[in-house]
Amino acid sequence: MQDRRTFIKKSGLFVAATTLPIPNFLLHKNKEKLGVALLGLGNYSTGQLAPALQETDYCELRGIVTGSPEKIPVWQKKYGIKDQNVYNYDNMDEIANNDDIDVIYVVVPTGLHAKYAIKAANAGKHVWCEKPMAKTSEECRQIIEACNKNGVKLSIGYRMQHEKNTQTLMKWAETKPFGSMKNLKAEAGYYGNPMNPWKLEKEMGGGAMYDMGVYPLNAARYTTGLEPISVSAKHIINRPEIFDEVDETTVFDLEFPNGITANCRTSFGESMNNLEVDCKDGWYYLRPFQSYSGVKGKASDGTVLAPFGKNQQAVQMDDDALAIINDKKVMVPGEDGLKDIIILEKIYESASKNGERLSL
Repeated sequence: MQDRRTFIKKSGLFVAATTLPIPNFLLHKNKEKLGVALLGLGNYSTGQLAPALQETDYCELRGIVTGSPEKIPVWQKKYGIKDQNVYNYDNMDEIANNDDIDVIYVVVPTGLHAKYAIKAANAGKHVWCEKPMAKTSEECRQIIEACNKNGVKLSIGYRMQHEKNTQTLMKWAETKPFGSMKNLKAEAGYYGNPMNPWKLEKEMGGGAMYDMGVYPLNAARYTTGLEPISVSAKHIINRPEIFDEVDETTVFDLEFPNGITANCRTSFGESMNNLEVDCKDGWYYLRPFQSYSGVKGKASDGTVLAPFGKNQQAVQMDDDALAIINDKKVMVPGEDGLKDIIILEKIYESASKNGERLSL
């Protein structure tokens, strides 16, 4: 077989190639798009991330890291993944020698995020870590340190911050078109029956607050554009036979500067998907505010926030890929994920103290 240089010369493209930009189809694959390896092939990777990677412009699915050998041939057949780009959790360190992979997306249970995000960083690969960032704030700091030490970028998978209508609300936090903000309500939950087993395990980072609670928590922060100064919380368990280790429902109130309050709720026992903001001179909302599609809303002046119409995960991953390609700051860095976990730890502490209000 002819190599690329021989092909160019023999095909009469040599002169053109020396004076004109090389066409995309002649460029090395790595120069066109970043190679992504999904670490963990559970429901989110299977149902959302892998399909979304087929719609991205700046990255593509090239590798997998899995502890389930039976999944390998299925993924290879469906996505054309090479044998040399298939790893398990024990040999993933070898990915350091694979130039085909630029990014490792960590999509295992929350309790394992730190372990594998650090391994990915130590392999010299950029890290995309699914939310919540880790089980503890100390683990978050360890991930950030590992990425900084290895000179790789770290981005947390808060897809909503990449979504058009959400970004409008983030802009309104600065421009205040409806006057000063007074309070907001953020709720995210679903009725889980049966439940994903690991989400019932405390050691794995299970529980409604970790799984769904980071949506209203992060939303309260990006919708106000501020950091909370205190929190009060309580857990509610209506099915103790199922939720014997973790919270089924968590209700928490955040106090922000300027007298702004946020009433938040998250649950594995109630379906809800709502973000409402009340201001001095009006109001606005997103309902649903964190679904995979169809995020929409209205404002008191008649503004309609129509659905985005794009694959959220594809937009998220393209944004993060462009930050790597152009060496720019990522939209949702590790520090943002850390802030949520610091607050989340206080939420659990407050709930353990019968809702005592704690300073942040």
